[in-house]
Amino acid sequence: MANRGPSYGLSREVPPPIDRQYDPELEQILVRPPLAQCGGDVAQPAPGRPPLQQWLKDGTLINSLHPRGQGPAPPIQASAMAFKQMEQISPPLQAAERYGIAATDIFPPLDLWEGKNMACVQRTPPHLGSLAVAKGDGLFVAPPNWFPKPPQENRRVFSEDKLKEGPPPIGLQMGTNRGASQAGPPGYGMPRQIL
Repeated sequence: MANRGPSYGLSREVPPPIDRQYDPELEQILVRPPLAQCGGDVAQPAPGRPPLQQWLKDGTLINSLHPRGQGPAPPIQASAMAFKQMEQISPPLQAAERYGIAATDIFPPLDLWEGKNMACVQRTPPHLGSLAVAKGDGLFVAPPNWFPKPPQENRRVFSEDKLKEGPPPIGLQMGTNRGASQAGPPGYGMPRQIL
């Protein structure tokens, strides 16, 4: 975008808390799997936010999780226009969503392009890695223990007899609602039933 002047008010107060969420140790952990996955296709970025920001823009990681030459993210075209540069961040993110990452786990393209919320950008690669490990299709070559395993469904089916065993009877010392009814008040002249 254009060169921005000084910020005032809320614009000045919001960035410091966001910047504190960025984890430099996590940055070095996040760099290892793509390097192992992509082999000699990518070079290791220098430490720091700006090098990581430039390194993540090209979509190499999502392409490495597909057979060679069949990657869903098109190659980056060099462009001097800021809008075109930002537009090229979207295809790798859309490919990651088609791969299976929830849309809520993917960072907005503007966060990566401007580099203002790199803490949010840091949260997407672990989701991609754990999903690649869970798929087990042989295309993920980095060690699987680098990412947490995603939760899997553990459906249980119980018989009717087992389900009937479940609810215990309610003791009367805890109270009861047997006298209450939605039938309405008793007819005129009849006493109210309190049990």
